[in-house]
Amino acid sequence: MTLPRALLGAALLALLGAWPSAAGVRVVARDVPVRTVAPERSQRAPLRFNMVGLHWRGSGTVWFRTRSLTGVWSRWQPARPEAEDLPDRWTGEAASLRGWKLGNPYWTDASGAIDYRVRGNVTRLRAFFIQSAPDATPLRVAARAGQPAIIRRNQWGADESIVRAAPYYADRVRFAVVHHTAGTNSYTAAQSAAIVRGIQRYHVLANGWNDIGYNFLVDKYGQVFEGRGGGIDRNVVGAHAQGFNTGSTGVSLLGTYSSSRATASARSALVKLLAWRLDVAHVDPLSRLTWISAGNPEYPAGTPVRLRALSGHRDTGPTSCPGTALYGQLPGIASSVAARGLPKLYDPEVAGGLGGSVQVTGRLSTALSWTVTIRSGDGSLVASGSGSGTRVDWTWDASGTPFGTFTYTIAAGPDVRPWTAAVPGPPALAVRRLRASPAVLTPNGDGVGETTRISFSLTTAATATVEIVNGSGVTVRRLANARSFPAGTSRLLWDGRDGSGALVPDGLYTVSISARSPGQSDSAADDVIVDRTLGYLRLAPRPFSPNGDGRRETTTATFDLARAATVRVLVLYGERRIATLRSAVGLQAGPQSFAWDGRTGSGIRASQRRYTVRVEATTSLGTRVLSSRVRLDTTPPGVRIARAVAGRRTSVTVVLGEAALLEVRFGYSTVISLDATAGTHTLSRAGVFRFVRALAWDAAENRAATPRVRVRQR
Repeated sequence: MTLPRALLGAALLALLGAWPSAAGVRVVARDVPVRTVAPERSQRAPLRFNMVGLHWRGSGTVWFRTRSLTGVWSRWQPARPEAEDLPDRWTGEAASLRGWKLGNPYWTDASGAIDYRVRGNVTRLRAFFIQSAPDATPLRVAARAGQPAIIRRNQWGADESIVRAAPYYADRVRFAVVHHTAGTNSYTAAQSAAIVRGIQRYHVLANGWNDIGYNFLVDKYGQVFEGRGGGIDRNVVGAHAQGFNTGSTGVSLLGTYSSSRATASARSALVKLLAWRLDVAHVDPLSRLTWISAGNPEYPAGTPVRLRALSGHRDTGPTSCPGTALYGQLPGIASSVAARGLPKLYDPEVAGGLGGSVQVTGRLSTALSWTVTIRSGDGSLVASGSGSGTRVDWTWDASGTPFGTFTYTIAAGPDVRPWTAAVPGPPALAVRRLRASPAVLTPNGDGVGETTRISFSLTTAATATVEIVNGSGVTVRRLANARSFPAGTSRLLWDGRDGSGALVPDGLYTVSISARSPGQSDSAADDVIVDRTLGYLRLAPRPFSPNGDGRRETTTATFDLARAATVRVLVLYGERRIATLRSAVGLQAGPQSFAWDGRTGSGIRASQRRYTVRVEATTSLGTRVLSSRVRLDTTPPGVRIARAVAGRRTSVTVVLGEAALLEVRFGYSTVISLDATAGTHTLSRAGVFRFVRALAWDAAENRAATPRVRVRQR
């Protein structure tokens, strides 16, 4: 569908932004009212443009075509051919336009009008028109020693004033992802820099990203452009392959390569660039690896994905990028990359750390003599080892060096790029997650809160002293004295006693931990309260039966107060208050007793169910709470005689609806009693009786009885 020419003013009236020209680039954003989009009617753009990108909301899709200044219409183009050219979801730049579909920037050459087609559910549509002035001639850049010719940001005219944030870096680059920009292949060498400038402005000003998304861009003429800022040989995290940006370098070819293969010039430049960049990272371009996705529509966060070290974008997510034709060239490109600039060092790694064994490994593309050196922070040589072959493997005994700053270097002669990295030290010592549970200790002998469990976690093994300190700063108990603890979680118990075994007074105390490992220390503290104000809560009877028969009519809550306190005694159903048995300020110390007759606060008989009796006692140390459950039951147990027969013995079968004290009477004088469970019970007695009767009392002493039942003679 297209937007009618007559509705130009209304359709594009909402001007979202017109940014001033920078490095010959201008961007204008307009909202397009979707309801006015109609078939085959063109819309004049707000400025002459040579690049366009669309955003929209909804599950549908958007297509567009543009009209050149000579009146020639382009083919219809999908606005979002590569859906996952996006930042990782955990980054701030991914959140700026959440809910919008972000189309790709498309180089249109000089154009003045646009048509839109909307398919499916599209609720909002926004167009970004970019005017990026081409250079007069192609840029000329010479290659440096060991590095291909790369047009740097200041040379192609990157606008540093719009960059939103400083770059962030991965620990290592482990693989490369090849893209295409999905724009036109019809551009001149002098226009390439203008395309790159337009992409940067679109990625930053339209998409809200920090900077251009790709790390490098390559045109069909073999020009290589530095992409996202931060250093071409540093591990800059881009915004080119959602879920796989961290740890990768992203290279995009300008144009579309679904059916067109990369030109010989583009292929050669791509090989030179990747051979250099992967050599800087010491990555074997023919290797494979398993990478954990940070999350995208195809690979949820945490999904392990098998990749080639030189992968196409479609290997990392639901996209056709870098086009079928270019994707088919990647195995050959990887072979050419691997053959260029030999010999090389691959996969340098270090295992272990200071205070133990440090193993340095790597792999050489051909058998060579190699050395590994360890240097201290001031550059002094500490240790070294050597060998020959394709396998680098040397171990440094650092057991006598528990801390410090050291680097290791793998070298294999002047033709191999060396690798230098830090020797891992022990993890930084930190005391974490210190907690006393429960946080209130009540060592009064009632079995509730008699001890507290003190748990804490150490990031690395250390010796630790754990103390209980009173409000005056005096240590009353040392639970551990310079004791060795492993990395991870440890637990200790405190029973409220001091070092001599006597119970400490009520009050606020501090659990203090001081931990030390070679060259490191850390500490943590947490509060714990000792408060014996409230204790020994009991409810009796349980259950009870306020039905007027004189048995178990009330239940009584008893408890002890060790000191005067503000006290509330509540009856709750769930968290809803049913009745208040007592609310008193300054209730004196001593035994306390409060009865509940089964009525609510408004005097109505409460329903038959389980309730909680909660006692709250508040002093200057806080509010202590004890609770206990009670069941209100006024329903007699179900009881019936299912069978009564007599021969030499009289046998009676009784069915009980719940557990109860069962009594069966044979005739007038013979009685059998037992505590019976719910279900069927058969009892017998020697002799012949004319009738029997059953009685039952449940736990609440509700009584039920059957009438006399005549015994059937056999």
